[in-house]
Amino acid sequence: MGAFLGLLLGLGLLLVYRARTVPPTPAKPGRSWQDRSRELLQQAGIEGVSPGQLIGASVVSGLAAFVVVLGTSGVLVIGLAFGGFASLLPITLVRRRRAQRAVELREVWPEAVDNLASGVRAGLSLPEALTQLGNRGPEQLRSAFRHFGEDYRATGRFAESLDRLKGNLADPVGDRVVEALRMAREVGGTDLGRLLRTLSTFLREDARTRAELETRQGWTVNAARLALAAPWILLLLLATQPSAVAAYQQPAGALVLLVGGVTSFLAYRVMIRVAKLPVERRVLR
Repeated sequence: MGAFLGLLLGLGLLLVYRARTVPPTPAKPGRSWQDRSRELLQQAGIEGVSPGQLIGASVVSGLAAFVVVLGTSGVLVIGLAFGGFASLLPITLVRRRRAQRAVELREVWPEAVDNLASGVRAGLSLPEALTQLGNRGPEQLRSAFRHFGEDYRATGRFAESLDRLKGNLADPVGDRVVEALRMAREVGGTDLGRLLRTLSTFLREDARTRAELETRQGWTVNAARLALAAPWILLLLLATQPSAVAAYQQPAGALVLLVGGVTSFLAYRVMIRVAKLPVERRVLR
């Protein structure tokens, strides 16, 4: 019994020593706002715009709305409120474009995979079939696959060209397709055509299911957004009448607008969280 207790004591001392001497594993650094903004622009299909330019557009739109509303109403707090709303407009438009592009790509990926299967069945190699999509594939995907073809012809490195293709697409479905093609290329065999046909069927079923859910969700979300925006639209109309906005020049009126703004923001976030469908994330970067 004494030997067993001594063994436990020695093991405990060893663990304490290791905990104090072994350096902890460094945590993986988080992505900066520039990386997130750059990926947002890529997913929206917006080229030639940097994260700094997106922030600059937000600042300019906010200042413009602030000056216009302040000049119309003469009330500082109303100008600040609508300036804040306008500053979010560029980012909101980019996010909406990202959602629209995700829907477009989800609808055309089955066609692209079918074209790949047809090219492989016709005797083309996998890199050649991918390159052909730059000319004969769906319009939304031609630019990315055209760049893939140029990169592959210049380097001859299939894996690295696929990595750059994933970066240009910036699409969760595209990540799955690219990784499936990478695995098929590395493993080899004669089942590539069957894999592509199975993948095309799966993508069609997934796109059809998500389209039905988004259609049913759209009416509810749009009605909630209209109900949320209605009081602020009414306030904007009242801002043209000096007698109607006189109350907001007082501290109590400013407090009402502040509480209303915070409540609207929280209600909007709750509405989006409740009505949000599961979003595919790029886990295969």
